Amino acid sequence: MCEILYDDTHEFKRNDLKELFCSVGWSSGYFSDKLVIAMKNFETVFSAWDGDKLVGLICAMDDGIMTAYIHYLLVMPEYQSKGIGKELVMKMKNHYKDYLRIVIVAYDDEIEFYENCGFEKADDASPMFITELWT
Repeated sequence: MCEILYDDTHEFKRNDLKELFCSVGWSSGYFSDKLVIAMKNFETVFSAWDGDKLVGLICAMDDGIMTAYIHYLLVMPEYQSKGIGKELVMKMKNHYKDYLRIVIVAYDDEIEFYENCGFEKADDASPMFITELWT
């Protein structure tokens, strides 16, 4: 494995996004044309690269002054547990260091990772979703 390089580009190839998202089993990878547009529209994007291979990504939306919402954090399975996800989170935390709050929806099996990155689980909140599935 080469040295991992980090970038803040919003420009991605459709196949790079498809490969990354599908590698972690996310159905949004099958909508890679939409992902290309979404990456251009996110306020903040950091990506991790092994040479020219996209191996990790984090992106956020924000209100410009108080709250940022991390929407995606994903790392290819063969690159997990190597500090890439934590480095992406640290880049996002540094970028939003002057904000009052950074919010992320974490699934149960991800909570320990995010707690290790400094997040705290809310006792009085639950994530809620409306998801349109296109088949």
